[in-house]
Amino acid sequence: MFDTLQDRLAATFKNLRGKGRITEADIDTTTREIRRALLEADVALAVVKDFISAIRERAQSAELSGALNPAQQIIKIVNEELINVLGGETRTIRFAKRPPTVILLAGLQGAGKTTLAGKLAYWLKEQGHSPLLVAADLQRPNAVDQLQVVGQRAGVQVFAPEPGSGVGDPVKVARDSIGEAERKLYDVVIVDTAGRLGVDTELMQQASAIRDAVNPDETLFVVNAMIGQDAVNTANAFAEGVGFDGVVLTQLDGDARGGAALSIAKATGKPIMFASNGEKVGDFDLFHPDRMASRILGMGDMLTLIEQAEKTFDAEQSAKAAAKLTSKGGGEFGLSDFLQQMQMVRKMGPLSKIFGMLPGMGEMKDQIAGIDEKEVDRIEAIIHSMTPAERDNPKIIDGSRRARIARGSGVEVSAVNSLVTRFFEARKVMSQLANGKGMPGMPGMPGLPGAAKRPAAKQGKKNKRGKKVSGNPAKRAAAAKGQDQQAVDPAAAFGAGMDQEQLEQAIKDFQLPPGLGKMINNQGK
Repeated sequence: MFDTLQDRLAATFKNLRGKGRITEADIDTTTREIRRALLEADVALAVVKDFISAIRERAQSAELSGALNPAQQIIKIVNEELINVLGGETRTIRFAKRPPTVILLAGLQGAGKTTLAGKLAYWLKEQGHSPLLVAADLQRPNAVDQLQVVGQRAGVQVFAPEPGSGVGDPVKVARDSIGEAERKLYDVVIVDTAGRLGVDTELMQQASAIRDAVNPDETLFVVNAMIGQDAVNTANAFAEGVGFDGVVLTQLDGDARGGAALSIAKATGKPIMFASNGEKVGDFDLFHPDRMASRILGMGDMLTLIEQAEKTFDAEQSAKAAAKLTSKGGGEFGLSDFLQQMQMVRKMGPLSKIFGMLPGMGEMKDQIAGIDEKEVDRIEAIIHSMTPAERDNPKIIDGSRRARIARGSGVEVSAVNSLVTRFFEARKVMSQLANGKGMPGMPGMPGLPGAAKRPAAKQGKKNKRGKKVSGNPAKRAAAAKGQDQQAVDPAAAFGAGMDQEQLEQAIKDFQLPPGLGKMINNQGK
């Protein structure tokens, strides 16, 4: 959603790098570009004016003049002001002292209230609560059925005494749900109300009547993050007609310009409490203004990434894998362990989303967006086509085994070659990192921290004429008969017949994603 804004801000800050002093003209140029970027992102004009004014005032103050790196100081100011615009601090639900806690969802039709109700219930269930969903949207056709399906996916109960589709009294359903929760000991009640295609008197009256009937502890305004500045107008109308305590953004993973997210908290004075960013029931979490600001500025979101990893990864399996990597040069870490770790990573979400949370990946958005998720499926198919012995010790995979694996997984033999080669290199890198040796040297990437030339003794032997002689007896015999070196079966590169020259070439062919080597070099300086 924020890709365009992120690119514009990155280009603006790039012009400041390398300057020892920021002049008044630099501040004017920077704030002008930021203003344009925000307006193009469909941020409300009043919010943009206040934001730019705050940045200009702080940039011109003594706060900037004493900075060792003025460009970084301006980025720091923009980051802090973005956090302020997005609400300042993370706020979660205020639970009632005496259960049940009642949460009322309000918003226009199409904002995603029903789906979000299930996601919120699922999130609360993970937090140790016992939620009850209430089908009080009796106006929209099949809204009750949809909530029951969503509740089933979330694994929570749904209170739906009326069929809906224009039949039943939503105020009575909402009132009766409190008694149902008290009898069956549900500690949270989530009331899904009806919406309209636009703000009207009937919608406000019904929402107000339900609010008065259940006296909610939290009233959440649900808004689609893709509707831009109109989200502010709708939010102000609901604030006057019904009132709400916090905002929930849906479809935050969409391709809109993000104006709603950057406008609504500042314009309404109410915090953004939750964000929905996917189709799955678990694609929902607390909204953290500081983390969102960090993403917008291209600095990643490591805290969210770590939290997702903690939820997904099996601690015992990860500890065993780490132990294998630290022992015997990582030789005990096999393809079965690699497959387990890869499957746990996939549970965290799409790979493009995961890589997007890493710092410094803003310049690689095109490569990240081009990640083929099906390639991971092919890797899984190749590994599943191996025997347990081959997974534990890939070195035994010779030519015939390789051909059998390719047939079993429906891929070309070259795909098996590539997987095993890359696995050996990845294991080598992970083993050195696990043993605290830092990033190992990569041929073809000069200046990489930890890079070192191989000892001459391991570069291969030379004959009396100064020509290199292979350490592989079979290859020496083939060379003596005048055969081309390519006549040697390439499968030997994955077995005991692999010589040093082939290993060196395999390493040289190993390529990191474009730009990643440069990023690592810059971080190592």
